[in-house]
Amino acid sequence: MATVIADTGPLRYLVLLGEIEWLPRLFETVFVPEAVRDDLSHMGAPAVVRRWIATPPPWLVVRPVTADAPLVGPGASGLDEGEAEALALAATLRADLILMDDRAGVAAARAEGFPVTGTLGILARAARRGFVDLPAVFARLKQTDFRCRPALMDEVLARYVAESGTTHGRDR
Repeated sequence: MATVIADTGPLRYLVLLGEIEWLPRLFETVFVPEAVRDDLSHMGAPAVVRRWIATPPPWLVVRPVTADAPLVGPGASGLDEGEAEALALAATLRADLILMDDRAGVAAARAEGFPVTGTLGILARAARRGFVDLPAVFARLKQTDFRCRPALMDEVLARYVAESGTTHGRDR
């Protein structure tokens, strides 16, 4: 079993899209630090996200970051508390993968040697497994407040089409 750590962004958007239920089919168990749980339950988070994290599924494991964890302080390198704790938890658990969207966080994770994928990469993995229709879910994602370079979704979709040999979303 791979050790997967998630930051707030990917979980938030998968919940908003109604596509969170297949995350454990991709990764079995996902660990989050307490700061990520707190971000998801913050009053500024969408109500559907707050409801979801209020009773987290068994595959989502909230872990405190211990005092001896190698912390990257919030604000350092542009990281917020959730990103900093996610990286600390990844170091503590020797993560195989970090789920994160924020550019500064992704750069910090890669600098520490961790593989990283974000919301778009997770959705592409799900599409390759036949869980989602990638063009349709990308269209829905565009209706949220998700931000990325404008050409990034097109690049991910083009790579998916080239790999799958389909112009349709589901490949089985």
